[in-house]
Amino acid sequence: MKPESLSALERQIFDFLGFQWAPILGNFLHIIVVILGLFGTIQYRPRYIVVYTVWTALWVTWNVFIICFYLEVGGLSKDTDLMTFNISVHRSWWREHGPGCVRRVLPPSAHGMMDDYTYVSVTGCMVDFQYLEVIHSAVQILLSLVGFVYACYVISIFMEEEDTFNFIGGLDTHSYYQDHVELKPVKPVEISNDIDSEMRLLNLS
Repeated sequence: MKPESLSALERQIFDFLGFQWAPILGNFLHIIVVILGLFGTIQYRPRYIVVYTVWTALWVTWNVFIICFYLEVGGLSKDTDLMTFNISVHRSWWREHGPGCVRRVLPPSAHGMMDDYTYVSVTGCMVDFQYLEVIHSAVQILLSLVGFVYACYVISIFMEEEDTFNFIGGLDTHSYYQDHVELKPVKPVEISNDIDSEMRLLNLS
């Protein structure tokens, strides 16, 4: 789970730089749940690990949606303001700062605003920004699947240990009951006078 949290933290930084509020919120929740899962593993809290497994399924679904968004699958468009909740015109940070990208600000026209991305020219990018976002999401999906399998394995171990503990506890309770049974004193048996007389005769002979 540690590589997963580090990868989510790295992604969170670049989403902050690009003002991508929807991914920022998702990354924040993901980091919290990963920490919760680590705590559950260390402190023997299976319920926390179950929460992590459920969230992992949702996280994989979210990253699949991001891949479809940037690849424009199913009518989605990467040029919309969906990732910023329609409160800004910012796009992915990688759009202008990808490997090899050269960013050049063009003179604005009389009918536009300087913060509009139509006045920024980006050339020379080795990899388009949408593919970098897809790679990030694919890495998150891969790490989440590994974490999901590991979480299921830890839950199964905890369940086996709990069953074994209950079984041993049952035996201990049974033995405790046996050890603490009240023992009643046995009344001595009186020896008859006839037996005493016979013993004396044998001694004399």
